[in-house]
Amino acid sequence: MGANQMPDASTPEGRAVARSMNAVRSIVRALRINTRAIELKTGISLAQLFVLQQLAERSASSLNELAERTATHQSSVSVVVRRLVERGYVTRVSSSTDKRRIEIDVTAMGRAMLTEAPTTIQTQLMEALRRLSSSDQTMLADLMERWLHEAKIDIATPPMLGEDESEVQATSA
Repeated sequence: MGANQMPDASTPEGRAVARSMNAVRSIVRALRINTRAIELKTGISLAQLFVLQQLAERSASSLNELAERTATHQSSVSVVVRRLVERGYVTRVSSSTDKRRIEIDVTAMGRAMLTEAPTTIQTQLMEALRRLSSSDQTMLADLMERWLHEAKIDIATPPMLGEDESEVQATSA
């Protein structure tokens, strides 16, 4: 089979390729729909709402902690937090016990905005992943990374879902 030729849909391989591509298209579609709904309803990005919801559950004592909780890179979450601070939804202050650390928390204005906010697609996807067995989670991650490697797609430090990649790259450069 040539590089540009699609597998025959009547074969098991062809059906597996179609199922995988349909799953990817479904995720992309859900992201697009969720992003539009969030921006229209809240006026902030999908990534900003996701971080705000994570902080509403529990404040963060560092950007690294928040990056871990959002399953993303510190440079990506830093850009999102900065935007949320600028809009008055989040505070970012030096820790009273350790001046080298920062405390990130939701403001009253941020909490008020969250009362009307929809659930983010990231939250839905992460909760669904957590319901899978540990071995299934590992297998899915391994297979997806291998698939992206085979497709020559860089997975080094992608931005948060719903975040502008150019600003993340500018901050981490």
